[in-house]
Amino acid sequence: MILIADGGSTKCDWALLDRSGQLVFKTTTKGVNPNITTPEEIRERIESNESLHNIFNSVGELYFFGSGCGAPQSRNVLEKVLESLFPYTHLEVKEDTVGAVRAVTSDAGIVCILGTGSNSCYFDGEEIHHPIPSLGYVLMDEAGANYFGKQLLNDYFYKRMPEHIAKEFSDNYNLIPDEILINLYKKPFPGIYLAGFSKFIFSESRTVESEPYFSELIRKGIVYFIENRILTFQNAHQVPIHFVGSVAYFSEPIIKNCFKEFGLQLGNIVRYPIDGLIEYYQN
Repeated sequence: MILIADGGSTKCDWALLDRSGQLVFKTTTKGVNPNITTPEEIRERIESNESLHNIFNSVGELYFFGSGCGAPQSRNVLEKVLESLFPYTHLEVKEDTVGAVRAVTSDAGIVCILGTGSNSCYFDGEEIHHPIPSLGYVLMDEAGANYFGKQLLNDYFYKRMPEHIAKEFSDNYNLIPDEILINLYKKPFPGIYLAGFSKFIFSESRTVESEPYFSELIRKGIVYFIENRILTFQNAHQVPIHFVGSVAYFSEPIIKNCFKEFGLQLGNIVRYPIDGLIEYYQN
């Protein structure tokens, strides 16, 4: 059997295929990112999932694509944990951009990730190129969920947020300053904490264009991403530009408008990379 994983900082999606390519099951665990998650936490998160626990000795191939898997040292940490849990498995661990490319295209193009964080790469049809590194929520992650969470908090406390939205925001989140400071500077995973606030914008219950404040906030973030993560590629105007991630999925109308403004060609937008990866391995 073939096990595929799309590992993010917030969650990790898994899919099991049988030898004929049929989907056996899909399941989700907490995030698996070796840059921020300890080996013990990774092991516990996988072992506690009953569906995965039941197949430890029966998986023949495991393909893991994840955040934090670009550097050899971090990748090796994850490989050791997975090898101990799936002892009879041919294992491949690659960074999330590889999974993103396989999920959206087999042809040349720019592939972008807008999830908890953000990233982009150029796929020439054979190789993936990363001219700009991804340095996380402190320095980068333009238009990622943690970026928008940070913008919401800034606007709320600087009183730039419209009153009716500020009231709804405060009704839904603990906005006590000391509590925010503790989560950002004392507790683990501050990037994931910031990303949690973005659910106020991106949800099934509202459209991003339903409120001018939200649409303008998102537009600024997408433009910032385009300027820093897309236009830096020399052939940005000659190839399609694809996206994966929930932020991209919910922001599709605004992305389309921004692309018209910049004269860019929009390709595929896939909310869950695991769905594109399933199709890739089935084919």
